[in-house]
Formats: sequence, structure tokens, C-alpha cells
Amino acid sequence: MVNNDSFSVTISDDSSDEHADKRVRARVRRKKPKKFGFRGNNVTEYFKRQLVKLVLKWWPKLLFFSVCALLIFEVSRIYGKTTSPTPPKTTPDHHPHSQKKEQGNLNHVDPTNRFVGGVRERCLKLLPPEELERLVLPEQRASNNPIKRVEYITDTDTRNGEGNFTVSHHHLNGTRFNMFTGYQTLEQRDQSFKVNKTAAVHCGFYSEKGGFKISEEDELYMHECEVVVSTSAFGGGDDLYQPIGMSEQSLQKVCYVAFWDEITLAAQEAQGQKVGTYRFIGKWRIIIVKDLPFRDQRLNGKIPKMLAHRLFPNSRYSIWVDSKSQFRRDPLGVLEALLWRSNSVLAISEYGARSSVYDEAKAVVKKNKATPEEVEVQLTQYCKDVLPEDKRFNGKKALAEASIILREHTTSTNLFMCLWFNEVVRFTSRDQLSFPYVLWRFKVLRDINLFPVCTRKDLVKSMGHIRKAKPLTS
Repeated sequence: MVNNDSFSVTISDDSSDEHADKRVRARVRRKKPKKFGFRGNNVTEYFKRQLVKLVLKWWPKLLFFSVCALLIFEVSRIYGKTTSPTPPKTTPDHHPHSQKKEQGNLNHVDPTNRFVGGVRERCLKLLPPEELERLVLPEQRASNNPIKRVEYITDTDTRNGEGNFTVSHHHLNGTRFNMFTGYQTLEQRDQSFKVNKTAAVHCGFYSEKGGFKISEEDELYMHECEVVVSTSAFGGGDDLYQPIGMSEQSLQKVCYVAFWDEITLAAQEAQGQKVGTYRFIGKWRIIIVKDLPFRDQRLNGKIPKMLAHRLFPNSRYSIWVDSKSQFRRDPLGVLEALLWRSNSVLAISEYGARSSVYDEAKAVVKKNKATPEEVEVQLTQYCKDVLPEDKRFNGKKALAEASIILREHTTSTNLFMCLWFNEVVRFTSRDQLSFPYVLWRFKVLRDINLFPVCTRKDLVKSMGHIRKAKPLTS
């Protein structure tokens, strides 16, 4: 009897093996867990994440080192600008008319600019280089100057009457008049400002015993100069800076003269500045002065500064440059721009800081550039003469910065410079105090170009005084 409630399934051996194989293959084909790898976009994403982590971790230190590097760079750049320049090296001996270009540390002639009405323009508008090379001195013109002749008072003047002077010493206590300047009285001072066809004035070189002696050879050289650029350094105070920016025309026609005393000569030779066979250092002809007349070296420096017409009697034009400055432009081009073009006979820079003589006097005392007693004597006299407090000249400041002076040697400018020199001898050697006074009293001289400070900075590069000048001890 068969039981219908149960059944059986027969499985063949082949079928069993087949299913087993399938299970094995299934296990083999099972995908393994994915591991992170550097394929496709995963590479970019990985490096982005790593970069972000590095930046977040190190950005304070990176910022710190960047700031330090920038500060070091700026300090080194500023230090390089403010460090005193190395004195120019001695150049080989050469003939006075050698046109070899000087090489040194101050050979840059970048122009100085300013903004006028929102437009940038050159402070000193020189002619183009090709025109500078063709510049010649203008012909001497007929002068309508009421002063036809200037006579210099000497120790032999004993005449009486109009324009004649006698020596009086009773009121000269405390002044610096001596055998070089002559002994000008207050009456003579007043008389010298009066305009006559023939003017008589003290103007240095009063006596052969007065000092400021130079050799005959140097005198002959100076007598041949028609245009001169001059400077001076007494007491070893400043170094000598070679002029730059000259045309070949100026190299041939212009004398460059530096007045030194024996103290300065020794100081410069100790630094390797040797005077050559022809008495030149670079383009400067060195004139050695002996027997300086003043103990105050600043006052000795006023002699070549203000009395160029006496030192260079045949010169038509002169340019004075303070020893602390380097002259950086073509001399003939500068004369054309500041004198000939404006029909002027004297050009000098306006003062940058102040316009009042009385304010400047206070600053002079505060900076210990003159004693209060000296300044008081000078201002008392100017108040007595009723000098205006804020003197103006043609709408400009009358107070001048006299580190560079350009002038034509006419009877009026020669007399003006003599009057100015006598003021710095009588009072203080701070010539900016006396310039407005002389300009105010000497009303004949009107053709003056008071050029702006910007122009002066284009003309010269000021290095400041290197060291203090040694005063004379005997």
C-alpha cells in the first residue's frame, strides 16, 4: 500500500555537483569592499582637502614670515637711500679741458617734477640737448642801469665830500670788520645804499695784509674765466661732489673752481682725494687759499660766495653752489633758463619754511646758528630802519635760500653783493636774514628771479654738511 501523504524527490549526482559549483562561483564573484585609491577625480579632491588642511594649519606662520621679509626689504632700501654717499674717487690727472665723463656714485640726473593745475611738469625747463650744445653767451646789451661804475674803497681813501669816506673805529666794538673788509661806519653803510652814477663801497680785499691770499698762477687762471661755477670748503667741513649733467659746450666754456684752505686739503688727501698735476680733482680746479681773514669759517665762505666779481674780474656770469650740494645740470642751460629767458640779472631760490625775517631770526637762535646777542643787534637795527615784517618782492617771498646763486656781473649786481657781504660781516653770518633787508633798501635792482624751491631741488642734490668745520685758532 502506497502512502500518498508523502513524496520523495530524487536528486541525481550531476545536479548536486552543478549546484555546488554555482555556490563556489558565487563566492568567487562576490565583490570585495572598495578601497580608497588615486583614480579619476579622487586625486583632485584629495589634494584639495590636503591643501586646505595645510593652509588652515600654517597660515599664521606664513603671514608672519611674509611680513618679516617685507620689513627687511623696506629697511634695506631706506638705509641705502639715507646712507652718506661714498666720497668720489680720485680721477687720473688730466688737462683742464679734458672732456672725459666722470664716473661716481652720484651720476643720476632724474628730473624733479611738480603738479600745476593737476598736470605734471618739469620744475626746471631746460632746452633740449641738441640746443644746449649750440648755446652761446648773449651779446652784452646796453644797460639803462643808473649805476655806471662801482669803486671799491681801500685803505688809502682819504677824500672828503660826497661819496668819500674816512675810517672811524669808535662804534665798531663787537663787529668783525678787519684789514680785509675795511672798517665801514654806520654813516658809510647808509651812504652805500644811495644810488649815484658812481658808487663807492667797501667790498673786501681792503689791504694786502688783509688775508685771503692765492697764488699768482691761480689768479691768472681765474682771470681767464668768462663763466664760472664755484664752491668752497674751509676748515675741512665738506667733501667735494663732482658736477654732472654738463653739455660738451659747457665743459669747454665754463670754469669749475673749488676754494679750499690747507685744512680742507689735508682732510681730503687723507680720504684719497689727491690734487692732480694741473691742480684738478675731476672737473674742479682746486684753489688753495692762505691767511683766511676770519676765525668763523662760515664767514670765510661768504667771500667766494658773494664776491665772485672780485675774484673773477673778467667773468660775465657766475653760479655759486654750497659745498654741501652737488650741481646736477648744464651751467649754460641753467643760465638760459633762469636768467636769459626771464631777462634777469640775479636768480636765487625762495625760502621754503618762512617768509618773515623776524620769524627766521627766532629759528636761527633756536637752532644755535647765531647767538641771541648777535641777532638782537641785527633786528634792532632793522626795526630802527623800519624793515617790514613780511617783506614781499614782486609778490614772492623776499626771504631767500642762498645755497645756489646765479648772476650776471653787472654794476648793479656787483654793488648788491657788496652790500650783502657787508651786512653779514657787521651782524650775523646767516645771510638769509640780511638778504631781504638789502633787497628792500637797494631799490635799483629789480630784475631778480626768485625761483621756487622745486627748481632748486632740480638744480642741486643736497647731502647736508658731512662734518663740522674747524675754526681758525690764530
